[in-house]
Amino acid sequence: MVVLMAAAALSCAGAFATTDKLKELQTHFDRESHAGAKIKDLQKLGALEFDAAIQASKAGDFVAVGLVFEKYRDNVRQAFQLLRKQEPDADRHPGGYRQLELEVRQGIREVEDTLLAAPEDLRPPLEIVRKDLIEMDDALIRLLFPRRTKDPVKAPPAVEAKP
Repeated sequence: MVVLMAAAALSCAGAFATTDKLKELQTHFDRESHAGAKIKDLQKLGALEFDAAIQASKAGDFVAVGLVFEKYRDNVRQAFQLLRKQEPDADRHPGGYRQLELEVRQGIREVEDTLLAAPEDLRPPLEIVRKDLIEMDDALIRLLFPRRTKDPVKAPPAVEAKP
């Protein structure tokens, strides 16, 4: 009995520590004004948000899961907008764009995994988050690889071979 109570106390303490760390990182993320540092904070914050979503999913609280992923999406959007503002040329400064694209891809995987476990009636908010993350990922890919992702242009007229 004492062992169970001790285990429960440690579990609650771990959850509170995670919540405190999450709030601390969120505050730091919100205050950060440099895009590169904001993306690095997002990577740390995203890992904690994913852990929080997993714990809420295990507890069956998919409303909380949806809120966590919506906050994650908003954080990604905020970092992306700051990156576009501070380093508009992804071709010349691709580092932040690459880091953010990898982070967004991880977020998409986490949301998709959660969608598999979520009850049918609670999936629509997660599907919206997934759609938004995919759109941002596509935009990042287009910025990183502009020559490969341009819409097909009409082919130039064929050149006739001269005999």
